[in-house]
Amino acid sequence: MRLAVLGAGAIGPAAAVLAVSRGHQAVLWSPSGAGTAGIDGALHAEGVLEGRFPVAVAATLEDAFRGADAALLAVPAYAFADVLPRIAAALPADLPLLISPAASLAPLVLDALRARQGAPARRAPIGAMATTTGGARRLGPDRVRVAMLRKAVDMAAVPAAAAEEMAALAHALFGADFPLSPDALHASLINVNPIAHSVLALTNVTRMERGEDWPQYAMMTPFACNLMQRMAEERDALAAAYGHSLDGLDVFFARANPVAMGPLPVMTAAIAAARPGVRGPATTDTRYVTEDVPFGLAYYLAIAAPRGVAMPVTAAMIRMLEALWDRDLRDNPMLAALDLAALPRLLRDGARRS
Repeated sequence: MRLAVLGAGAIGPAAAVLAVSRGHQAVLWSPSGAGTAGIDGALHAEGVLEGRFPVAVAATLEDAFRGADAALLAVPAYAFADVLPRIAAALPADLPLLISPAASLAPLVLDALRARQGAPARRAPIGAMATTTGGARRLGPDRVRVAMLRKAVDMAAVPAAAAEEMAALAHALFGADFPLSPDALHASLINVNPIAHSVLALTNVTRMERGEDWPQYAMMTPFACNLMQRMAEERDALAAAYGHSLDGLDVFFARANPVAMGPLPVMTAAIAAARPGVRGPATTDTRYVTEDVPFGLAYYLAIAAPRGVAMPVTAAMIRMLEALWDRDLRDNPMLAALDLAALPRLLRDGARRS
C-alpha cells in the first residue's frame, strides 16, 4: 500500500520506516514543512530497525493524499487544533485515516469537523489507536532512531463498528497486533502516558529544570508507582462510568518492553535494567507536561464531570503541576468541538454518518 504519514517529528518518520520495512510505500508530510527539510528521498534508521528506507516528501496535504491507500496522523496532541481542520478540508471521503494516539477523542473531533464541512455520510472510517506503534527519536534531518516497537496497540474506530476493519489495516501496515477496543473513548483512556509522565514530571522536576541526565524507568520507584496506581484507579472508575474496563498499567508496560508481568515497581526496575538508555526529559519544556496534562489528565476531568466521577488525586496532580510550571495546563480546545452530553451516540455512530 501507499501510506500518507502526516507528522514529521519522530513518531511519523518511524512509522514511515516501519511501513516501508514491510514492503509498503510511504510519503511524509510536515504541517510546518520543517520536519521534512533535509529528507532527500530516504530516511536512515537505527535501533530496532536499521538501514536506508525510501520515503517521499509531500509539500501539501493534497500531494500526500494523492494515490494513497491509507493515512496516519502522528502529531503531538497540542498540534491537533491546528492540524485537524486542515485534514478535514483535504481528506478524500474514501481514504481511511489512523490517528496515533487518539488523545482527547481526536477521531471524534475530526469526524465532527468533516461533517460540518459537508463530507458525505458514507465516508471512510477513522482509526483510533491507543498509542503509537513504537518509540523513536529524531537524530537529524534524515535520521531517526527507533528505540522500540510495541507488540500490541489497542484499536477503536469512528464509527465504532469499523474497529475490526481498521485493526486489519494497521496490522497490514505495521505488523503488530491490534486488539479491538470498543470505542474511541476506551482507546483514549488505555494509554497510560498521561499518568506515568505526569508523575515523572512531578517527582523529577528539579532534574528537568537543571538539565540533568536521568534514567526514566529507574525513577519509577515504588513510591512513584504508588502514585501512578492511585491515578490509574481513578481512571478506571472513569472508564467504568462509561461502561468500560481497562487493562492495568502492567499490561501497557509489558507490551512495550521485554519484561515479565509482575508488581509495577518490579517491572519498572526490570525495564530500567534492560533499557538503561531511556532517559527522562532534560528540560521543563516537555510534552510530559505540555501535552499529557491538558490532553490527558484535564481531558479525564472534563469527561468525568457529566458522569459525576470524582478524581481528586488527578485534580491535585494538575494543580501541583500548574503551580510548579506557573501556567494554565487545562486549556484543551479539542473539548469545545464535542457535545459531551451526546458522547455515547457519537462514539457509536460518529457525526452524521447515516
